[in-house]
Amino acid sequence: MNPFTYERAATPADAAAAAMKTPGARFIAGGTNLLDLMKLGIESPTHLIDVNGLALDKIEPSQQGGLRIGALVRNTDLAADPRVRRDYGVLSRALLAGASGQLRNRATTAGNLLQRTRCPYFYDTAQPCNKRQPGSGCAAIGGFSRQLAVIGGSNACIATHPSDMAVAMRVLDASVETVRPSGQRRVIPIADFHRLPGNTPHIETALEPGELITAVTLPPPVGGAQLYRKVRDRASYAFALVSVAAILQPDGTGRVALGGVAHKPWRTDAADAELPHGPTAVTQRLLDGASPQPDNAFKVQLVRRTLAAVITQANGAKP
Repeated sequence: MNPFTYERAATPADAAAAAMKTPGARFIAGGTNLLDLMKLGIESPTHLIDVNGLALDKIEPSQQGGLRIGALVRNTDLAADPRVRRDYGVLSRALLAGASGQLRNRATTAGNLLQRTRCPYFYDTAQPCNKRQPGSGCAAIGGFSRQLAVIGGSNACIATHPSDMAVAMRVLDASVETVRPSGQRRVIPIADFHRLPGNTPHIETALEPGELITAVTLPPPVGGAQLYRKVRDRASYAFALVSVAAILQPDGTGRVALGGVAHKPWRTDAADAELPHGPTAVTQRLLDGASPQPDNAFKVQLVRRTLAAVITQANGAKP
């Protein structure tokens, strides 16, 4: 492991200012992803800014009638919160599908959104990876691609985003609150938070240098059947081949977002509009323009079948 310096931030604005001041600085809270990447030599921060003391660990009602979730709320606490379980069941289900209890006890809301891909070529430092080393190439294209993207990729990257929680946040239309190094605050819609790879897959979010996530805000509850179904290679805490987060109303309308298929949680208004017409129509809209690799072309059919199972479950029948 490379040497680095360390400090504890006193306020969110101080943390953001310190990150901007020190090239190569990174924020650390739970560290469940960052520390692994440091041990593997994929991340080599020169300075760690500990944000655990910033009192961003509360779940509170928002002025708009939703919930404001502090950036440092642990995944276990968020999944178990009675208001989340009652009004945002898709979020609780996604969190419980995402990791072991030990990891959920440490992982934070902001850290979950900022997870880096689990593409095997990203983790293999002997292989070219534009996300790890910009301009080096993408070994995944033409390589082993079973777990990788079928839509939204580019000639530079076909990695997928690994977060289950982010897929639920996308279907809920959450917003991400931040503070910039100047102390200015802003709100980023979750739809705009994660970026597609394009020619710069190493730039994964809309965050500016030094910008710190302070909270995630959920809009007022919309009711309906809220479901999360995750298909993976093994039942015990694997990352999704395909996941479906859905909010379905009794009249057949609703929203659906996918995980495991793109560089970001995947949702389109056109697909939501097709929900009354069934899973085949929704899948055609969701994956319009898909470019699967030979190893992961099965994901297109898997999306349709998983979505069909979710709709069946929402209608009260056993899938």
